[in-house]
Amino acid sequence: MRAAWYERRGPAREVLTVGHLPDPEPGPGEVRIRPRLSGVNPGDVKKRSGWQGSPMPHPRVIPHSDGAGVIDQVGPGEGRR
Repeated sequence: MRAAWYERRGPAREVLTVGHLPDPEPGPGEVRIRPRLSGVNPGDVKKRSGWQGSPMPHPRVIPHSDGAGVIDQVGPGEGRR
């Protein structure tokens, strides 16, 4: 998948990387969404900058608080409803 991500905090031009990552596979009780639209909202920017001392939630973060898409894969134990 094509994505933008960061692995450390800082200004966008210094920490954002754009490239290709392996498609994620949903785990038990999860679904995978194929985004149709994606947006970066102000909360994403604040989190990337370390606003209010918040820690990095994961070693790699793909900022994506606003988006829309369709479920394209269902993980084990998650039936279609």
